[in-house]
Amino acid sequence: MKAIIIQNNQDLQWQETEAPVVGDFDIAINNHCSAVNRADVMQRKGVYPPPPGASPILGLECAGVVSAVGAKVTQWKPGDSVCALLAGGGYAETVVCRADHALPVPDGFGFEQAAALPEVLATAWYNLFMLGGLKPQQKVLLHAGASGVGCAAIQLCKAFNNPCFVTVGSQEKLDFCLELGADAGHIRHQGEFEESVKQWAGNPGVAVILDPVGGNYLEQNLRCLGTDGHLINIGLMGGRSAPLDFGRLLIKRLHVMGSTLRSRDDQTKAEIVRQLRDKVWPLLTNGAVRPIIEQSFPIQQANQAFELITSNNTKGKVLLTII
Repeated sequence: MKAIIIQNNQDLQWQETEAPVVGDFDIAINNHCSAVNRADVMQRKGVYPPPPGASPILGLECAGVVSAVGAKVTQWKPGDSVCALLAGGGYAETVVCRADHALPVPDGFGFEQAAALPEVLATAWYNLFMLGGLKPQQKVLLHAGASGVGCAAIQLCKAFNNPCFVTVGSQEKLDFCLELGADAGHIRHQGEFEESVKQWAGNPGVAVILDPVGGNYLEQNLRCLGTDGHLINIGLMGGRSAPLDFGRLLIKRLHVMGSTLRSRDDQTKAEIVRQLRDKVWPLLTNGAVRPIIEQSFPIQQANQAFELITSNNTKGKVLLTII
């Protein structure tokens, strides 16, 4: 099969490599589309290796047609159209993954639309609703609101009755997030976000913050949280260290946690996928949630797709089409 292989100079080349083996609990997918995530950018740079046992090939999601099933797989059959959450291996003609990490392509969706779903919806759902324990009416602060995860999180918050505030890099992105369902927002180049968030959230503060930035956002985040609030950090775009006020942490009983989806065990991922199928997939069918796609590239143009992602001038997902 062909796959994207990272060269010594970080160039991404579409070339022949060994096909993956299908285990008893796995399915093989004739892959039609994948997507670019920040984790792929980091792995390309050599600073985010795949978890033990995962494919070294880039790509954390895919969509295509089941071509083979393992001996103990009962929920899928060859010919089924699926999209899947992966720990790696998505930039390839053939993808092998756990059968319980796959989801049906929603009715009326093409493979490109489906490939834009698994990683961002799983990340948003798991962190906001499973780890953050969001309840209806509780308020949310989303940093990088126009990112793929941000766009998914905005729509989930709207669907489950959780007002959200976003931080973004431009007025264009803020307008887009407001149209998508955000209640208010702040442009990060116009100063600190804390006062704007507090004015919007009022005395209760926000219940959950989803933050891919880290660094100097920490103190402002903690001051925006209400009692028993959750700060969930999913990235380090703003740095990996910052001062921490333990007094505020204790007085407000705050939960501060780091979260990475890729390295979670198979059972946790299977539960996330199950909840997505039960609670989120119906929202895709009725139009309450939709994939947000910035641009699609042929897989042979992976280098250009990565350049677009690192420009930070995107809204939603950047895709790589394979067939």
